[in-house]
Amino acid sequence: MAFDEKKANRVRRFIECLKHTKGEFHGKPFKLLPWQDKIISDVFGTVRDDDPTMRQYTTAYIEIPKKQGKSELGAAIALNMLVNDDEWKAEVYSCASDRQQAAIVFDVACDMVRQSSALSKRIKIVPSTKRMVYMPTGSIYQVLSSEVATKHGLNVSACIFDELHTQPTRALYDVMTQGSGDARKQPLWFFLTTAGTDRTSICWEVHQKALDILEGRKKDERFYPVIYGLAESEDWHKEENWYKANPSLGYTITIDKVRDAFHKALETPADENMFRQLRLNQWTAQSVRWMPMDKWDECGGNVSEYELEGRACYGGLDLSSTSDLTTLVLVFPPLDESEPYIILPFFWLPDETLSLRVRRDHVMYDVWEKQGFLKTTEGNVVHYGFIEKFIVELGERFNIREIGYDRWNASMMVQALEEDGFTMVPFGQGFRDMSAPTKELMRLVLEHRINHGGHPVLRWNMDNAFVRTDPAGNIKIDKEKSTEKVDGAVAMVMALDRAMKNQNGGSVYDTRGLLVLG
Repeated sequence: MAFDEKKANRVRRFIECLKHTKGEFHGKPFKLLPWQDKIISDVFGTVRDDDPTMRQYTTAYIEIPKKQGKSELGAAIALNMLVNDDEWKAEVYSCASDRQQAAIVFDVACDMVRQSSALSKRIKIVPSTKRMVYMPTGSIYQVLSSEVATKHGLNVSACIFDELHTQPTRALYDVMTQGSGDARKQPLWFFLTTAGTDRTSICWEVHQKALDILEGRKKDERFYPVIYGLAESEDWHKEENWYKANPSLGYTITIDKVRDAFHKALETPADENMFRQLRLNQWTAQSVRWMPMDKWDECGGNVSEYELEGRACYGGLDLSSTSDLTTLVLVFPPLDESEPYIILPFFWLPDETLSLRVRRDHVMYDVWEKQGFLKTTEGNVVHYGFIEKFIVELGERFNIREIGYDRWNASMMVQALEEDGFTMVPFGQGFRDMSAPTKELMRLVLEHRINHGGHPVLRWNMDNAFVRTDPAGNIKIDKEKSTEKVDGAVAMVMALDRAMKNQNGGSVYDTRGLLVLG
């Protein structure tokens, strides 16, 4: 391989004529950090031995933690490929798992264009279609996402692929890399991603290739790999190790921010997972056991149903299947700052399947039933009519303001309860609805601001709970990965959400924003 300093300098100079777009750096010249400068120099300055006019690398895979300036670098490279690569009618694309994610790099590029009088005169931006046109050469820069049905036949000059680890399948990757740049002189695929969790994904496949090349197990002269991250064998608790994974630490992110995330990571396995994945770029498990049960057990004071009669509360209803565990959890908001949230759970199983389930699942349903912590309904399926009647009776004792419910298999019960006068609120089971109250529940437990009365069935459910994390750091209880029943935990999260959003006549999030742990 040979190196052409003039080619590298041409791209460096172009990028450093651009301006930053975010926070305190907005409007300041884009001064390449050392790690960015090396990547730009290597990718654009390394040329082929057999043809020095051609770049050596067609693919660059950059894996790095969040908050290192990935989006700004991706936008700068996209603009370089649009206007500074001597390609007539170039086609440059930003790709990601969805249109919103893909637009992040594009929107940064738009801001860079608007801050440059020279580029503003030559580039037409079409915000509605997430497209820009470099008029002197008829080149375009366009946003794409994982809906790939119409994307075959592209003539790719450059593809900036953001957060490859979030791709649900390999479909978009295949469309963008398999033959799409054959008609171009020197196309470039530039991957910028954080480590993921799914070791069956296309990102893991490319990650492994990059690692094999870096460690000498494989050779691909067209593939340029960079991985900033902490090895599994290295101690993630040591602050000096954080700098290995975060080359922009002290520039785009302060050490205090990383320390804050670290301290949260020490509190729960879920926050540890997020810290190690997003801050240290380690490939972690997709789901982790969530609740530290020693902290949960510290919140088990005495709960008196009689003292709660007449008080306002909010419910969460998880009907599950007709032969499975059905759960209602009531959450009583505190009357003053000194009082915790009080949890009152109810569980039902079909009477005729109780002994079978004890033998099959090795769970103490029979003991809990005798102790009054679990109720049974007649027959071999859960009798929804019986549960409806029970909830009506609860409504006569407690002031049940709302009941959140999982939409799945709930229509008949919901209609019956609405006819009984209850306010029923549908509750999605995805990250959007579940994340905030799930994080809030953890905060309340860690601050001893919850009292669950030591209910053994609810404790069992909490101990079973695993959480899944999305790329944005949102979490939800993962029913698929949780080894046993988690219905009580899910119902409690729904009830807590309704309580928090109705506290003092409005949402607690209206006054303090969402609480983010990790």
